[in-house]
Amino acid sequence: MKQADIFWAFFRVGILGYGGGPSSIPLVHKEVVEKYKWMDSDEFSDILALGNALPGPINTKMAGYIGYRVGGFSGMFNALVATVLPTIILMILLLTVLNAYKDEHWVKGMAAAVVPVVAVMLAVMTWEFVKKSGKSRLGWGWTSVFVLVSIVLLEHLGIHPAILIFVLLAGALMKKDKLDSAVKKGNT
Repeated sequence: MKQADIFWAFFRVGILGYGGGPSSIPLVHKEVVEKYKWMDSDEFSDILALGNALPGPINTKMAGYIGYRVGGFSGMFNALVATVLPTIILMILLLTVLNAYKDEHWVKGMAAAVVPVVAVMLAVMTWEFVKKSGKSRLGWGWTSVFVLVSIVLLEHLGIHPAILIFVLLAGALMKKDKLDSAVKKGNT
């Protein structure tokens, strides 16, 4: 049953995630965290950050990792096929139709309507992550500092997002190691 769940979870994301990786991330979150509860939001955000730091399409990286984590190698293969299959089928059908009607105004309007929908979906997911960070040990002060510094580094200094994600993950891991060491010293 778990393999069927893996397939249908990522197949639905593949069918409904029109617009590529950014539009499918909230859908993957909904399936993996909310519906099947294979992981919590914190684990999902870690996987998302790591996936963004690696080259290639985010949706297939996340599907491969989550499929492997939930169902082993067969789960990984299953999730990857389920992720790619809808794209192959829909691309063949959609490109055939769009090529026939590419100069029609409704086709141009449909393509333009996707952008704000994806922006809203990403904004909602970002706000959920920010709220969670503000309620964590960091608190709202440090969360606000990290958000503002990230905006400055990304938008004004042109730092690549993968570099920022890597530095933040490395910092978090070093902090966790220090906390673990302090806890061990306190227990011995």
